[in-house]
Amino acid sequence: DSIYIDKRQIEIFIKNKTILITGAAGSIGSELSRQVAHLKPSLLILLDQDETGIFHISEEIKNNFPDLKVKYFVIDIINQNEIDAIFKELAPKVVYHAAAYKHVPLMELQPEEAVRNNIFGTEILASVSLKYNIEKFIFISTDKAVNPTSVMGATKRIGEMICQIYNQKNH
Repeated sequence: DSIYIDKRQIEIFIKNKTILITGAAGSIGSELSRQVAHLKPSLLILLDQDETGIFHISEEIKNNFPDLKVKYFVIDIINQNEIDAIFKELAPKVVYHAAAYKHVPLMELQPEEAVRNNIFGTEILASVSLKYNIEKFIFISTDKAVNPTSVMGATKRIGEMICQIYNQKNH
């Protein structure tokens, strides 16, 4: 089975909107940033705690899309006051939440970091998104969240559950 994706519908959904991407310097977030930039949002907000990574993706986006308005922040998603201030000032309409600690062996050694980022960070983003009436919140998860056998998988599964709860609150 192949899934048909109507690219025109996605373009209509993104075009002329303020889009925020967390984890924008990561492997998934940077590709999302490139793809969204093609679709002409009114503003692209890139967030990541990796200073070098956010520098590289922001430079790439600015060079390849010189007419696109881009703002970028070096920020930890657990910093609720900063996250709230960004939402209040820039009013994103769509959030792609790709920020996550995802390396299974490393997270087994530092489970508190996986919990802090993947659970508490997701909860902060979801609650702030609800507070500011975000149109769409897209949580990037993993196949490891299905019947999780690792700390990383379990934290991503809990992140999915948090998003489901906030989705119900939004209706």
